[in-house]
Amino acid sequence: MQEVENKEFIPTIVAFCCNWCSYAGADLAGTSRLEYPANVKIIRVPCSCRVNPMFILKAFQSGADGVILCGCHPGDCHYMTGNYYTRRRMSLLFSFLNYLGIEKERTRVEWVSAAEGARFSMVMNDFAAKIKELGENKRLQDLRIKGDR
Repeated sequence: MQEVENKEFIPTIVAFCCNWCSYAGADLAGTSRLEYPANVKIIRVPCSCRVNPMFILKAFQSGADGVILCGCHPGDCHYMTGNYYTRRRMSLLFSFLNYLGIEKERTRVEWVSAAEGARFSMVMNDFAAKIKELGENKRLQDLRIKGDR
């Protein structure tokens, strides 16, 4: 009789972080020795408004179970209005993802400043727990890319 291997599900999470605030917040979390899951893959972008909605769709297609976008607090953007564009663009994207059948809980937008290392850690831990609860994302998944974990 073959033994059934019971692997614990470890979600793949992609975090797009703005260079000026959220990425610095992640850096502060690290230097403060605050923990957040190692399965959060951070991609540094110049500003949250530079994240094209196609990047998020590509992340899901490439096997991400959850995608989070972190930027400066509204009104504090290094590029003045970048996060306002982000907020509008992501609201439209979330409607589109809902149409595709991707649960809205698999995506999130958070505003985290450079001084909020503890908040960055808390947000990432909370998001990772939510994605783990939802389980593996099967929508938009390209099996040639994901393969066996």
